[in-house]
Amino acid sequence: EIKKTDFFSSQIGLETGEKLAKIVGALNSLTESETKNHALTIPSARIEDYQNKTWATRQRPFVDRFASAWLIKKFIDKNASFSFIDEKHADSISKDVISFDIRGGIFTHIGDLCTFEVLMKSFDMKDKTLKKIAKIVHELDVKDDKFRNSESKGIEHILSGIRKTARND
Repeated sequence: EIKKTDFFSSQIGLETGEKLAKIVGALNSLTESETKNHALTIPSARIEDYQNKTWATRQRPFVDRFASAWLIKKFIDKNASFSFIDEKHADSISKDVISFDIRGGIFTHIGDLCTFEVLMKSFDMKDKTLKKIAKIVHELDVKDDKFRNSESKGIEHILSGIRKTARND
């Protein structure tokens, strides 16, 4: 905005522009290297190994946990059952239970990816519709403006309404 009114291309304006460009470059390189490092740590999983399981997550689910539970039930484990626990007890989850979107969970946020995105990558899901849903979930959960989409606000209002009126998880 300032540059639009700097009709004379002042020296301080040029210097500030160069400094900002360096800062943006440094931030971008940090983000790229962080993403590359985290990409290596996403667990690879086979659907066959995750059948008829109990899946545990935090109480009072919102967008990432709602969407992840739907993804699990629809595409990974059609007979899944869900348990909602207090995050303080995350360390006491049985080894037979698959934890997601919880501190120390098997499937949870990695780098800048939300749990829904991690599940998709872990199970190698490439469906275009799921990718669109992943962008909406990411936008609402991470709120980093990585994916701007018009659907997010409406879905956020619907989920807020569900959360306010639901009697239990």
